[in-house]
Amino acid sequence: MITKIINFTKSDEKKRLVTNFFSLTVLQMFTYFLPLLTLPYLVRVLGVEKYGLIMFAQSFIVFFNILVDFGFNLSATREVSIYRNDQEKLTEIFSSVMVVKFFLIAVSLVILSIVVFVVERFNNDIELYYLTFIFVIGQALFPIWYFQGIERMKYITIVNIISKVIFTLSIFILIHKQDDYLLVPLLNGLGFLSGGILSQYILRIKFRQSFKLPNFGNILFYFKESSHFFLSRLANEGLNSYITLLIGLHFNNSIVGYYSMIERLYKAYYILVQPLVQVLYPNMAKNRNVCFFKKIYVFTSLLFGILTLFMIFFSEFLIDFVYGFHNVILVKMFTIIFLATFFGITNAMIGYPLLGAFGYIKETNYSLVMGAFVAFFYVSVCYFFNSSIYLMIVSIIIYEFLSVFFRLYFAYDRIIKKQKGYLCKH
Repeated sequence: MITKIINFTKSDEKKRLVTNFFSLTVLQMFTYFLPLLTLPYLVRVLGVEKYGLIMFAQSFIVFFNILVDFGFNLSATREVSIYRNDQEKLTEIFSSVMVVKFFLIAVSLVILSIVVFVVERFNNDIELYYLTFIFVIGQALFPIWYFQGIERMKYITIVNIISKVIFTLSIFILIHKQDDYLLVPLLNGLGFLSGGILSQYILRIKFRQSFKLPNFGNILFYFKESSHFFLSRLANEGLNSYITLLIGLHFNNSIVGYYSMIERLYKAYYILVQPLVQVLYPNMAKNRNVCFFKKIYVFTSLLFGILTLFMIFFSEFLIDFVYGFHNVILVKMFTIIFLATFFGITNAMIGYPLLGAFGYIKETNYSLVMGAFVAFFYVSVCYFFNSSIYLMIVSIIIYEFLSVFFRLYFAYDRIIKKQKGYLCKH
C-alpha cells in the first residue's frame, strides 16, 4: 500500500499535492506544537489557576473567531479551487469574503463589549478579553483558504513559522511572574496579526491579488454559500469551547486549567491528520478519485488507531514528560478525551475530503450538527445536575461517535454504493 502511495507522486499535479501536504504539516506543527513548548512553562510561572483563566477567556473568544470565519476556510477554499485560473472571479471571491469578515469583526466587538461590561463573571477581567480578541482579527486577515484553493501553501507556511517562532520566544523572554499573564493573549494576538498582515502582502505582491469593492449581491451570495459550513464549524469547535465555559462556570479556574492542559494535547494530536484533510479536499473536489481516497483512509485509520492505543497506555509518562507532573485528574481526563480520537480521525477523513468534495455539503455539515446537538444537550444536563468533571467531558466521545456514524452512513449511501470501481482491485 505504501509503495502505491509513493508511486502516486510521479505526475506534476500529484507532486504538488504532496508538497502542499508537507507544507500544511509543517504549518500545523508550528501552529499547535510550538504552544506546547510554552505550555509547561506558563503553567509553572502563572500557576494552574491563572492559566485556567486565560484558557477560559480563549474559549469565550473562540465563538467570535468561529463567527468571523463563518466557514469560509471550507466554502471559499472550494470556490477558489474551482476558479483558480479566473483572476476576475478570484478577485470577486477574495473581496467578498474579506468584506464579510470585517463586518463580522465589528458585530463581534459590539457583542463582546456588551458581555464584558454587563456580566459579572466577565467584567472583572475586561482587559484580558479584549487582548484575547486580537487573534480573531489576525485570523481574519490570514487567507489560508485562498492559498489552499490555489494549492500554494509553502508561502503561507513560511509566514506562519516566522510569526509563531517570534511569539514563542517572546513568551520565555517577557513572562517571568504571575502578574505577566496579560502578556500571553497580547503576544499571541500580535503573532496572529503580524502573520495575517504578511500573508496579505504576499497575496498582493506574489499573486497580484487585488481588492475590489464587491456589489451587495456577491457579498450576500458568498455569505449564504458559507452558512452551512459555519454551522458545522460551530458544532465542532463551539462544542469544545462550550464545555470549557461550563467547566469554568461550574467548577473553578484550576479545573479549567487541568482540562485545558489535556485538551491542548488532544488538539495537538488531532491536528496531525488535518494537513492530510486540507490537502485532500481541493484535490478530491477536482478529481473525485474514490479509489485513491480509500487507500489513504485505510492507511491513516490504522496508523492513528495504533498510535492512540500507545498514547493511552503511556498516558502517565506523556503527562509527566510534557508538564513535569501529573495527578489522578489529569490521567483520567487524558484517557477519556483520547478515546474520542478513535472516532475523530475517521470523522475528519470522511468529512470534506470525501462528502464535501462530492458536493454533499449539507450531509457533511448536518452530521456534525446532529452530533453536537446531542453532546450540547448532554453536557448541559451534566452542568445543571452538578455532575462530575469526568461525566461532562464524556460529551466529546458522544459528539465524535454520533458525527462519524452519520457521516459513514451518508458516505456509503451517497457515494460508495454508486461508485462501481470503489473496491480498487488494482
